[in-house]
Amino acid sequence: MLLLTVVSVVLAQSLTSLFWVTQIADTEKNAVIANAQNLANSAVSTISFFQKLPNSYRHLVLEQLRDLGGSRFFVSLNKKMIDINPINDSDLKQQVLRDMKSIVQKKLGEHRTLYLEFSSPDDLHVINNNILLKDLPPSWGAYSLMIPSVSPPILVLQMELGENEWLYLAAVLPPPYLLDDPSPISTQQFVSITVTTFILLTFIYLIFYWQTQPLKNLASAVGEFSIDFTKPPLVEQGAMEIVAATRAFNHMQQKLQSYIKDREEVFRSISHDLKTPITRLRLRAELLEDEKQTDAFNVDLEDLEMLVKAALQTVKDTNIHENIDNINIDKLLKQIVGTQKDLIRLHINTKDTFRGKPHALKRALSNVIDNGVKYGGKVDVFVKDSAHSLVITVRDQGPGIAESDLSSIFTPYVRLHNDKQGHGLGLGIARNIIQAHGGEIHLFNHPQGGLAVCVILPRAC
Repeated sequence: MLLLTVVSVVLAQSLTSLFWVTQIADTEKNAVIANAQNLANSAVSTISFFQKLPNSYRHLVLEQLRDLGGSRFFVSLNKKMIDINPINDSDLKQQVLRDMKSIVQKKLGEHRTLYLEFSSPDDLHVINNNILLKDLPPSWGAYSLMIPSVSPPILVLQMELGENEWLYLAAVLPPPYLLDDPSPISTQQFVSITVTTFILLTFIYLIFYWQTQPLKNLASAVGEFSIDFTKPPLVEQGAMEIVAATRAFNHMQQKLQSYIKDREEVFRSISHDLKTPITRLRLRAELLEDEKQTDAFNVDLEDLEMLVKAALQTVKDTNIHENIDNINIDKLLKQIVGTQKDLIRLHINTKDTFRGKPHALKRALSNVIDNGVKYGGKVDVFVKDSAHSLVITVRDQGPGIAESDLSSIFTPYVRLHNDKQGHGLGLGIARNIIQAHGGEIHLFNHPQGGLAVCVILPRAC
């Protein structure tokens, strides 16, 4: 979301800036052309005035203009056309020169020799080709062309009035000044856009962080919820949707906690209620005169007591109330191996600790490994770790089991061997613990022989 917002803001700022710069550039361009046309009309009036003056009065008028002012032009009469060092070409410059030349020739006639050009004030020749504008005294009107803070280009118009007589007009266009082609965006505009974008993105980041932090806490709580039902309720904060989701999660957690508590109380009550009649029946069986019936009663009572204990063990061995902790899988598996190093070989490749319930997970893996040693002789344990999951594969060297029995092996009290040890609950308990950690357990016959048990434990986000 933050990345999408950043892209959207940058794109919006770029398009807005482009539109803004284009509009300003068009406005300034139209203003420059309009000012140039007005200046061309003024130049026509000045040229017409000097054309109508007798030659003997022209120099007197020039002196009066220099002493008293009154003209927007720097005017001089020269014996020949002065060489002008032009500024760099641009589309706007050429358009201004074309429009001005068109106006002057339209009003004065196209037979006149006319020269128009823009020059830099620091490199503008006046009077003759050896005198620069900046070398003239202020009384000559040079101050009207010199604007030190801007140094705009000066328009020079030269027209031949007669043989060896050139009228020289120089003036500065009113602002906006005609300069070189402007950059698409000025430094000030770029700094303004950058600062505005930075402030906006910082504000958006803080909003996203404030809104997504509760969502992150909710995701973390959901990730650990499957293995820890005793977590306190989450603080309901953030956007309305996040508050609603957090409230629903807290309600669900509360209901599950109540259900688990009720289940424990039910099993505790069942255990208490069954022990009394079993003990009473055992006493009555001892009073029977027929020893065979007594022995038969005792066998049935032992089976019934075993079933009660097994059912309670199924509930208790999941360690519902055990706290979540960081588990060192290497150390845990070595504890399970104990003194059976000749029967159990470890192939461990872990990168980090795993968050879970240590005793419950040890119980589950012990059941799986002990089954492999019991019915398969020797066992190889492979551990593959990644950023998303921890995969533990236990492979024995036994005969495996029939494919039809793979689906029922986790069913309580189902046993595929006829030995008297065990109740058929080990793998069921292991599966419950693995599933309580949000994981999966799969059994399959390995192609090279033996039964393989694959335990997949996802890492909490």
